[in-house]
Amino acid sequence: MSQILMTLKIELLLLILAFSILCFVFFKYFQKQFQSISLEIFQKNQDNFLNLSEKYYQRAQEDLTHRHSSIQSLVAPLKEVMDKVEKQTHEIERKRESAYTSLQEQIRHLADMEKNLRKETMELSRALKSPNIRGSWGQLHLKRVVELAGLLNRCDFFEQPNIVSQSKQFRPDLVVHLPSDKNIVIDAKTPTEAYFEAMATEDLAVKEQKLKDHAVAVKRHIKELSAKEYWMQFKKTPEYVILFLPAESFLSAAVQSDPTLIESGVRDNIILASPTTLISILRAIAHIWKQDAITKNTLEIGALGKELYERLYTLSDHWNRLGKSLNQSVEAFNQANSSMESRVMVSAKKLKELGVATSKEISLKEDLDSVARTIHWEEKN
Repeated sequence: MSQILMTLKIELLLLILAFSILCFVFFKYFQKQFQSISLEIFQKNQDNFLNLSEKYYQRAQEDLTHRHSSIQSLVAPLKEVMDKVEKQTHEIERKRESAYTSLQEQIRHLADMEKNLRKETMELSRALKSPNIRGSWGQLHLKRVVELAGLLNRCDFFEQPNIVSQSKQFRPDLVVHLPSDKNIVIDAKTPTEAYFEAMATEDLAVKEQKLKDHAVAVKRHIKELSAKEYWMQFKKTPEYVILFLPAESFLSAAVQSDPTLIESGVRDNIILASPTTLISILRAIAHIWKQDAITKNTLEIGALGKELYERLYTLSDHWNRLGKSLNQSVEAFNQANSSMESRVMVSAKKLKELGVATSKEISLKEDLDSVARTIHWEEKN
């Protein structure tokens, strides 16, 4: 029994071993088969993948080419615009550099002019410290303003006329003539010393004090000019004198420092005037002269009209007498014509009837019935 079991165990082991060998053989066989099949499938898949990849690559290449051409067509106008913008940018940059160079040159020129102006201003400031030069400068500006207003020297105005009154000699800077032999006296004053000092300093307190001194100097000129009483030295002159300051800033600075300056001048019969206000006054005077000329022309036209009327009246009288003479001549002609027909022509016809041979016929003009017209003037009381 035990031997049978042993035999069965050996057979079973052999059977198991045979089965294992058979499984190994089958495994190796199927492994080779699977490897060959797998290789073949991989090869086919690889070929298919390469074919598909080539097709997709060609399609992608064509699509990329198409898109590139589309993008080129879209980008071409933009590129053209960008080229134009770049050209314009270069042109603007070139112009900017040119303008910047020109601006630098102008700034340099302005700096030179500013230096020259400062130098001339300093020279003018030093020169105006002399009273005689200040007076000449003010008179020159006064003459230019008057000429700018349209007035003529030695016709509408006179410069510095000499006047002797009560053993005193007066010489105003300018006398402007008005219609009806009236005059306006203008005197130029140049209180510049305190004003220039105020403009030269940067200290506000000093500037304010110098401007007050400037206003005091202007008021002093008002008092001095009022004391001369030029309106008493000229006939038919308004009771005021124009005090001319040759710069707008002179008057504005003085009035700003002393607001009562204009009222003080009016009380003293002095009218303060800058170039602008004086031009306005002189323009009004020129307009008055024009109106006066128009008035004189109107009166002259009236006188000429009256004289023409009287002459026409005399001429009409001569015409009426001439017409009367013509009427008398017509009447005498008609009477002579009637006498000719009733007395002379009768005898002439009898001579012809008696055989007086003649081929000419005597003819008479008809009587005139026109009468000359008489010009009638209606007398208006």
